[in-house]
Parts: sequence; C-alpha cells; structure tokens
Amino acid sequence: MVLRIKKKSRKYLGNRRWGAGNIKNNRGAGDRGGVGRGGVKHKFTYIVVYERERIRSKGFFHLKKKMKEINLGSIDNQLKKLQTQGGKPTVELTGFKILGSGKLTIPAIIKASAFSKGAEEKIKKAGGEAIVVTKATETGRGLGSSKATNADASTAQVSQKPGPQ
Repeated sequence: MVLRIKKKSRKYLGNRRWGAGNIKNNRGAGDRGGVGRGGVKHKFTYIVVYERERIRSKGFFHLKKKMKEINLGSIDNQLKKLQTQGGKPTVELTGFKILGSGKLTIPAIIKASAFSKGAEEKIKKAGGEAIVVTKATETGRGLGSSKATNADASTAQVSQKPGPQ
C-alpha cells in the first residue's frame, strides 16, 4: 500500500509569511537562505570550496586580490599570430604578472604590473623590454598636479622596473 504524505509547504499556501510571524520579522539577509552572508552555517560547504579565505579564527581581515598570471609562451603564440611588420610590437597587460614559462622569439615591448625574474631575463635576451606599469597609472591617477606637462605625464605613467634591491 502506498503512503501519501502531504508536504508541509502545502499548509502555508495562501499565507503571507509561512509561519514567520509579523511581516516585519525575518527581513535580514540571513533569513533569505542563500542570498546574504548571514546564516553562514548552512552555506559552509560553499565557503570551503570557493571562499577558503573566509575561514579564520577571529578578527578582521582584508581580501587581497591576486594578480592574474600569464606565461611568456602564450604571449609569444599571440605575437606569432599577429605578425606585426616594422618596429617592436607593444603588449600591455595591466593587472597581470608575466611568468617565465616558454620562449619569447619575437622582440617585443611588454608592459605589465609585475614580472618574474626568469621572464624579465628572457624578454631582454630576445631583444625586448619589460616595463612595469605602476598601480597609480592603472587607475589613471598619480600624475601629480592637474598642471602636469606632457613630459611629466609620460614619465609618471610608465616607469622602468628597478634593479634588485
């Protein structure tokens, strides 16, 4: 014999708040299930998989954004596809760190937020330039006063990477 049990949600149909009391109660993000960060207990498996940095013992912390990484080999492949004629091609990758995996066969001017030591050596060996773009120039700020000349603006926007310190 088949046992047919009605679901509990059937008794709440036609009711405005599903047993939560007054309409003003349960308005917070934690009461909306998967919406807010409140009521983390039932979302713990999601946090373990996708947001490991949120698990901590106590206190405040800052979620630091990690730079995206790209290898020299993939930059070289893209440059081979483009095959620019005359002069060195310029590649601008703000927010990226260039890693030294692969070879660079085409001399190019590469502007990025950071370079690994191996990548910098390989770029110079190929006859190119590795130029670090500072954080201030990525946002378009840091040019000093509003009366900056063209020469000041060009030197402030892009600066050479300093040697080993």
